Amino acid sequence: MSSISETSTLIDRMFKAGAHFGFSKSRRHPSVAPYLFGSKQGFDIFDLEKTSILLEEATAFIHTAGVEGKRIVLVGSKEEIADIIRTEATKAEVPFVVNRWIGGTITNFSEIKKRIAYLATLEKDRESGELDRKFTKKERVVLQREMDRLIQSFGGIRTLEQLPQVLVVVDPRHDFSAVEEARQAGIPVIAIMSSDCNVRGVDKPVVVNDSHRASVLLALNELMSAYTAGRALYVPKVAVVTAKPEKQPTA
Repeated sequence: MSSISETSTLIDRMFKAGAHFGFSKSRRHPSVAPYLFGSKQGFDIFDLEKTSILLEEATAFIHTAGVEGKRIVLVGSKEEIADIIRTEATKAEVPFVVNRWIGGTITNFSEIKKRIAYLATLEKDRESGELDRKFTKKERVVLQREMDRLIQSFGGIRTLEQLPQVLVVVDPRHDFSAVEEARQAGIPVIAIMSSDCNVRGVDKPVVVNDSHRASVLLALNELMSAYTAGRALYVPKVAVVTAKPEKQPTA
């Protein structure tokens, strides 16, 4: 648990980042009511003391995930925050999705892996000059367009060899498909969300302004710093091979 001074500092930083501003009362989802301080000029205001507790719980959860070596994926396809997602994911060396969530990314992961493998093959053949030898200029143009489409769809998760074990989503209302697939697969979801989102639809909600860049960056940085710190403590399990006893010769 954080000390009172650390919590106060976090609240101050969230306030300066504008994290306390929600949407208009007309857009409010009923589940966020317990986390509101009140309203101002028709807009919801979050209780940052309660938000700080939510963020502390989420950071503790993702820190443990890091210590246990769990795979996470960052998801945020809103245009105004996509670059933040990409930057934070790149720094932490974790997969990410910043374009449209492709249906089946979790629920049909075996097919997604095939598409990623196909992309890797095309890129390898291009670098080796194999595409130049096998295809005409017109055919190579078509293949390059196919690579561009694959990179846009799967470039951020090309290093993901197995299903993620935790999803971190910015605005679960916008990326509802990702949240729904995670729920079907039993994958816990941490969500940075505003007042128009369903708090009960995710495992670890963090109610802040999810459209304001400074607010999103603050919350996401707290989460990813905790995960990175936890992952630094991860000790991979070493498989122990037990030698089979030798057969005794029969008389």
